[in-house]
Amino acid sequence: MFKNAVQLFEIFGFKLRVDPSWLLIAALIVWSLSTSYFPDALPGLTATVYTMLGIVAMLGMFASLILHELSHSLVARSYGLKVGGITLFIFGGVAELEEEPHDPKSEFLIAIAGPLMSLFLAGLFSLASSVTGGGVEASLAGALFGYLTLINLVLALFNLVPAFPLDGGRVLRAVIWGVTHDLLRATRISSRIGTAFGVFLMLTGAFAVFAGGGIGGFWQILIGFFILNASNGSYQNLLVKAALRGKTAASLMSEQVHTIDRTASILELVDNVMLRHGVSFVPVLSGETLMGYADTAGARTVAREDWASLPVSAIMVPVEASNTVATDTPLNEVFKRMAENSRRKLMVVEGRRLVGVISLSDLMHHLALQQEIGTKLRADG
Repeated sequence: MFKNAVQLFEIFGFKLRVDPSWLLIAALIVWSLSTSYFPDALPGLTATVYTMLGIVAMLGMFASLILHELSHSLVARSYGLKVGGITLFIFGGVAELEEEPHDPKSEFLIAIAGPLMSLFLAGLFSLASSVTGGGVEASLAGALFGYLTLINLVLALFNLVPAFPLDGGRVLRAVIWGVTHDLLRATRISSRIGTAFGVFLMLTGAFAVFAGGGIGGFWQILIGFFILNASNGSYQNLLVKAALRGKTAASLMSEQVHTIDRTASILELVDNVMLRHGVSFVPVLSGETLMGYADTAGARTVAREDWASLPVSAIMVPVEASNTVATDTPLNEVFKRMAENSRRKLMVVEGRRLVGVISLSDLMHHLALQQEIGTKLRADG
């Protein structure tokens, strides 16, 4: 999901990563606090002091976001769910659950854990702010704790909006799921609310921009756009998982595969296989053993005049875990592997023996047929 994210450290076994987009937000937070919030709250101090307060406050927000997402992750782990890690990015943070919760109760508790942590932190910082009184240092601490109280309260309340995929939307999905016993229906309803909320934020943000609201309006439009896309994407992903549930690579693979021996020339590969049969992806064999594959991209790396003299092995991509799947691999896992490695085709194997090829177009054609036929899909079993 966040290919450019950098891992900072691990906490309770969860990898904490920061996407480069977070650096933009961190800089904006420091700039805003040091030029506006703290000068208004504590007039008469130097620019250096305001900047230092801004940096400390930004780090406090950073820690608050981590604790919010860590709460989701710890509860998810307690229910046996795999969590890929915690990533902070331009719109906040996300605990990357690798699978859907197994029942409404776990969905509810995982979702509500984050806002409850933020509310707890808001109360804790509010208490700290109230007990710091008198003296310059106490005033500095009071302003700092006051900001962290506010930011955690905003984080909790915003996430409790019942718009999927916000935490409140997941709470709503859990309730609907518990009543209807249908995860797909619950996701569809909560996603539509998320879509409506995203459109609302974009429209009101646009109105604010035209009314002179400045950067705040633009920021609201961006958040609305993110929620709109995330709500639609979450429902579509669940549709895909439901449609592929219970099926394996063997059920959709193409068994009639054009192959070539590793000792054949690149010219034979191009003329006798690719052009003759209209294929761009050709598994390479040595007898009955799968060695890898060759494709048009590899052929283009060699000068045409050298095709007759060079063997296919010169452009072959060796067989490895990233380009093969076993026959019993679930289609959901196949789809995930293709997305992670940006591959459109995978070779289906039994040991080192090729039994077929499965492509992204095979999966998409299968999904389109299911929707066209109108097969009822359920995501909860």
